[in-house]
Amino acid sequence: MQRWICTICQYVYDPSEGDPVNDVPPDISFEELLPDWHCPVCKAAKGFFEPYPEEPER
Repeated sequence: MQRWICTICQYVYDPSEGDPVNDVPPDISFEELLPDWHCPVCKAAKGFFEPYPEEPER
């Protein structure tokens, strides 16, 4: 699943880990997060996140 990065504090939301601070279990995609979900580090809204650039497979 796609990871997402906060453009304010650089926190990376990784769906395989979820977000224990906000009680989000693993395997919840970024799109499935509730609209009022916020960054667990800086409290930024979902709108401040962008897709994390993945390393190309070799």
